[in-house]
Amino acid sequence: MDTLTRIRAFIDVVEAEGFSAAARRTGRSKALLSKYVRELEDELGALLLNRTTRQFSMTEAGHTYYRTASDILKEIDNLADLVRENNAQLKGRLRISVPRTFVDADVGQSLIDFAKENPDLSLEIAADDRFVDLIEEGFDVAIRVTKLEDSGMIARKISDFRVHLCATPEFLERHPDLEHPSDISNVPFIVDTNARTQASIRFHNPDNTSFAVAVSGPIEVNSPHATLRAALAGIGIALIPDFIARKPIESGALVTLFNDYLPTDRGIYAVYPHRRYLPAKVRIFVDYLHNWFKKHP
Repeated sequence: MDTLTRIRAFIDVVEAEGFSAAARRTGRSKALLSKYVRELEDELGALLLNRTTRQFSMTEAGHTYYRTASDILKEIDNLADLVRENNAQLKGRLRISVPRTFVDADVGQSLIDFAKENPDLSLEIAADDRFVDLIEEGFDVAIRVTKLEDSGMIARKISDFRVHLCATPEFLERHPDLEHPSDISNVPFIVDTNARTQASIRFHNPDNTSFAVAVSGPIEVNSPHATLRAALAGIGIALIPDFIARKPIESGALVTLFNDYLPTDRGIYAVYPHRRYLPAKVRIFVDYLHNWFKKHP
């Protein structure tokens, strides 16, 4: 019996939290799994699991071995996928972390289209506006709409992205003195609390220097869609992502302000953990999104 089989048995038992549960999940007998784990421990000369009739736990050595062994097995499986991908359809599960803003907007259709074209691949889409820890929480890939900062992850830009300062024509008629970005501090502002700098807006001068303008207003909400609705109601100025504000801007329901002062270094990125052998399902998903946004700019 090879070491790889014993390692798989150990990981199956750990992830199922017991021999009986692992046996049901894998279709192997409890006795066989116990035998494999015991042989692995004998090979290592260390106890990996504490076994009692009522409790199951890993030893300190077991925790250390599990973390590294599970990464090694993922690399082996990813390498196998890489070799097989030209001869087989995508199968399995793809766990994706996506901002709720992305899912709820028109661009969220990209995920539905991918699922439709890959029916044998199960997508688990977790919509959450926080930045998840991909490795700690077990995600294969994340979509992030942001100015990308160094995170130790691999990132591929799948589309350009910018934000617009918007207000209704009626609101601008009531506040005719908006001649410079600094003037927005004197008018009602709808604050999207998802933004990292909630109480101020950063602008860029033509000479690449930057400055911040403090803002406040009658509504603070952690939803760009609610921010859009408040802006359309004429309550104040709002900073809204372009893929949400595009239609009301094109129709004239909203007017943009100070576009030349707003940063253009934002993007929509696919972010995934650094792996030597990238899973085929991740690579094909990222390629698909990149091409989808080319067709739907």
